[in-house]
Amino acid sequence: MIRKDIDFLTYIELLYKKFPDYFILEQYHSKALILKQDKRYHSLYIIKEGISKCYISDENGKDFIQEFLGEGMEFGELEVFSGNLSFCSIEAITKVDVYKISHQHYNELLENDPVFNRFVIKAMANKIGYKAPRHSFQQSYSIEKNILKLKESHPDFDKIFSKNDIANYLGITTRSLNRTLNSLK
Repeated sequence: MIRKDIDFLTYIELLYKKFPDYFILEQYHSKALILKQDKRYHSLYIIKEGISKCYISDENGKDFIQEFLGEGMEFGELEVFSGNLSFCSIEAITKVDVYKISHQHYNELLENDPVFNRFVIKAMANKIGYKAPRHSFQQSYSIEKNILKLKESHPDFDKIFSKNDIANYLGITTRSLNRTLNSLK
């Protein structure tokens, strides 16, 4: 549920020491909007500490949470490669510290640092590899099974995330979530 990449974070921390001018350390408080969907950004972010959510809002204002991001997860990288506007919004759930790097410096590292390049390719492959099975499971199984799977992997998920966020992650209404939680008691 909360995705992390500690190996990538460890490497970013080495790069931060080696190229301090490449990175800016920024802090966001809980509920702060870090990136807004359909906006242009010229930097991307790697989470040093904290939890954020990555979500898409539809034209009716309904949010669908793609994933929860923890330490070592990057966001804003798709826009580097595509040149498009931000695909998703990123909002801090807890206090979040990030390493912010410009697209220019990110591209320099991609071109000149094979270890960094490999980490980025692996991170993107893991994002794709995570989403497809998760979405498939959510579509193929009942709300009860989805909640039990969440509880199995993250026993305290209901203490970390709001019911609204859990419902948006599962692609259901808060009302359906409450009904299912009550029936599982």
